[in-house]
Amino acid sequence: MSHLNLDLIRAEFPALNNDCIYLDNAGGSQVLKRVANRIHDYLLTTSVQLGASYAQSQAASEKVLSARRSIAELINAYHDEEVVMGGSTTGLMFLLTQAILPSIHEGDEIIVTDSDHEANIGGWMRLKNAGAVIKIWPVNHDSLALELADLDRLLSSRTRWVAMTHASNVLGTVNPVADVATRAHAIGARLCVDAVAYAPHRLVDVQASGADIYVFSFYKVFGPHYAVLWGKRELLLALPSLNHHFIGPEVLPYKLQPGNVNFELSYGCVGIAKYLIDVGSELGAAGNNRQRMQTAFYHFAQHEDKLAEKLLNYLHSKKQVRIIGHDHVSNNNRMPTVSFVVAGKSSETIVQHMDKFNIGIRFGDFYARRLIKTLALQSYGGVVRISIAHYNTVAEIDRLIQHLDDALN
Repeated sequence: MSHLNLDLIRAEFPALNNDCIYLDNAGGSQVLKRVANRIHDYLLTTSVQLGASYAQSQAASEKVLSARRSIAELINAYHDEEVVMGGSTTGLMFLLTQAILPSIHEGDEIIVTDSDHEANIGGWMRLKNAGAVIKIWPVNHDSLALELADLDRLLSSRTRWVAMTHASNVLGTVNPVADVATRAHAIGARLCVDAVAYAPHRLVDVQASGADIYVFSFYKVFGPHYAVLWGKRELLLALPSLNHHFIGPEVLPYKLQPGNVNFELSYGCVGIAKYLIDVGSELGAAGNNRQRMQTAFYHFAQHEDKLAEKLLNYLHSKKQVRIIGHDHVSNNNRMPTVSFVVAGKSSETIVQHMDKFNIGIRFGDFYARRLIKTLALQSYGGVVRISIAHYNTVAEIDRLIQHLDDALN
């Protein structure tokens, strides 16, 4: 079987040429040169308004439309009209919940978790003003998982929405979103999935997820600071327009993109899928583009799991360290995002020690503040988080562990 050619992989990311070890990838990945090149090309050759009859406007329109089609293929959307783009996952979620607001009636129930990034909690919480009842699906303190049995006790005939993360940006845990979708749909409810911590590590398949809404940010997936929200076409059509009064509810996705998309960032995102297709081809994949992308992600996961397991084994050997999440990689149960706390030490102190060696990691709650509070980790200043990407190397993890050893002892 072919293996990742890390020299070729790393050559795609110009920032990796400096001496920083980037292990804060869950906060934001490095950006592909081919993404930046497309942004550069758009701004310097077709920075005009769309929809006019002259040649440059027609070329610009085609570039922006090609981006929507590329993203639809990347996520396995049936219709590119289902691809709604915007500045961030948080921003898109506030737009979504604003569009859902008129359909909420007194006593309607919405289930959110206490382990999500606030992006998939805050907007839903505001629906309380319309009479919605917000129920919390708590993480199990022993398993640190969202247990389906706990969800079953919360679901009722009044449930309208369940909101959850595909993978925790602190725990790294992969959640059973397809099983949740089955349960939600059985009672007439819908599922909204935040995939920000999942999409950099596995090929997104919105159909297989079972979700009704699926959202993530491209700046975590080797692209620009931009985001995408996918929704089932019939659901999006039923939502009111958030755009100008003359943009009707049938105009997808424009009605949910007030002010339109960012043209150059949208076009830059084409580079993400192109990269994945090329990596899959380099690894010997045949078939269609998604099959090639799947091959790329399969090898990304194999490599990332090896690095994560090396780090987890080291942390597991330290009695003073408490790993927050699964302490080993098995059966696709976690992402390579590793969080921990150290007895008698603040998380900030550990991160500041690593700063001296130009190793980029972070501490805090990572906007999963409810989870940090639930697990009583505030006294540490939150967790230390080390988040690995496919372009990281064994040598980088070895250097990380070497300097961590000094910080922990």
